[in-house]
Amino acid sequence: MSGQLDGRVALVTGGGAGIGEGVARRYADEGARVVVAELDEESGRAVAESVGGLFVRCDVSQRADVEAAVGAAVAAYGSIDVVVNNAWGGGSIGRLEKKTDEALAQGMAVGFYGPFWAMQAALPHMRERGWGRVVNMCSLNGVNAHMGSLEYNAAKEALRALTRTAAREWAPTGVTVNAICPAAKSQAFFRAMGEYPGLEETADSSNPMGRMGDVYDDIAPVAVFLASEGCRYLTGNTLFVDGGSHINGSAWAPDLDAE
Repeated sequence: MSGQLDGRVALVTGGGAGIGEGVARRYADEGARVVVAELDEESGRAVAESVGGLFVRCDVSQRADVEAAVGAAVAAYGSIDVVVNNAWGGGSIGRLEKKTDEALAQGMAVGFYGPFWAMQAALPHMRERGWGRVVNMCSLNGVNAHMGSLEYNAAKEALRALTRTAAREWAPTGVTVNAICPAAKSQAFFRAMGEYPGLEETADSSNPMGRMGDVYDDIAPVAVFLASEGCRYLTGNTLFVDGGSHINGSAWAPDLDAE
């Protein structure tokens, strides 16, 4: 590795599995001190220990937990340089007319408010140092309006709006804020695909590169760039790290009529 993140302190929410785990491991390999903020204590501790980092149990739908995670990073390492808002939990595939208020509220709490609180808590530390990076994991589900995942789509598109607004407001501070819309075979992907046999194969074949991405080798390197010094003049952008599947939209969809 090239040591692009030597000495940086990075908080990764949902870092115990999937894309978050891939990013946490890649950051550590690039020299960062990683704080894994994860609701699942077993997986979160395992990843943190394997990368020589810090584990913080965190439910990102709870403001106190999010603020405590940022505080733990600062207390342990003296600063916080990078925040990766990746955590997601809950949600299910189903028609819009069957979604509940509770499902939408939970989606927004995890997918929008959690990142919002993390960004608010980290900004004073970043602004004081005149340097910071925020990487928000968004989704093609929202961009392309995938069927069956309203709460996820809405939360991720709200997060993209937050990303652009923060980038504009924080541009003079030395803090950049960008989003990634990934296409990767994470645990969340496999859970969703498991509900609809054959959908994984369709997702692979409909991707222009013929496959969904790997969390460590395909998605995490872009997150490294967005956290690096090389990203000093890039802010407010959405990077589609998806093998080109955003170009013409997605051809795969669950059969909601089968419910």
